[in-house]
Amino acid sequence: MIDPESCSAQELACGFSYLPEENAYRCLFCHAAFPCGEVFPDSGRFYTAEAAVKRHVKTAHGGALASLLSSDSRYLTLTDHQKTLLRLFAEGFSDAEIAEELKLSAATVRHQRFVFREKAKSAKMLLAVWELASTGLSESRRSKKEQLIPIHGGAKMTDERYEITEAETEKILSSVFSSLDPLKLRVFSKKEKKKIVILRKIAEQFRPETDYTEKQVNAVLSEIYDDYVTIRRYLIEYGFMNRTRDGSRYWLR
Repeated sequence: MIDPESCSAQELACGFSYLPEENAYRCLFCHAAFPCGEVFPDSGRFYTAEAAVKRHVKTAHGGALASLLSSDSRYLTLTDHQKTLLRLFAEGFSDAEIAEELKLSAATVRHQRFVFREKAKSAKMLLAVWELASTGLSESRRSKKEQLIPIHGGAKMTDERYEITEAETEKILSSVFSSLDPLKLRVFSKKEKKKIVILRKIAEQFRPETDYTEKQVNAVLSEIYDDYVTIRRYLIEYGFMNRTRDGSRYWLR
């Protein structure tokens, strides 16, 4: 799942980002990497890293728009009807053609197009204001311990449970874990904030972009807490990990 906080609006629209520390381009949808300086062959032609990642987003994912609209991101609060309209707008259909396709009036389609445009303007303004405000936050007298911890990308619903500061995190960790290295959970709290902090810490024991069998997941979790089945279930339920339908493969979200 894409974390909008880790990339710009332009990168989201392109479907890839450039990582200076790796000197490579990376697909936002599958994390495929394209190191600069390498040449990538495809269908008898050769592409630079930037050209290759652009082609990859289009051929492997159907383009950035298709992938964004099909994502299950909690930040994309569009109905199926709205997604269909946006796809048709992107394909260049006229209001009359869309109206005929969706059994709507042309006036309704025009109104929807207007609403999208106005919401986009509002989003641009909010983004600019927040970027300026967040710069002030980083330079304010607030200590690091007062800052909120980031919400993990797989969170299925964001509410006050995620209003957790660094100081609260440290306090919770010290109260529920008997050891942080190696990680040993003393008690699994039923309180929501504590549960999220516990699961976040446990999820750190798994490597990103790595597949695990259920046996491997159990082996890691059983070293941390006796009731590893409950921990495994909550890691899935709270969006820290994902798995295939048959449970044969697990990975961090």
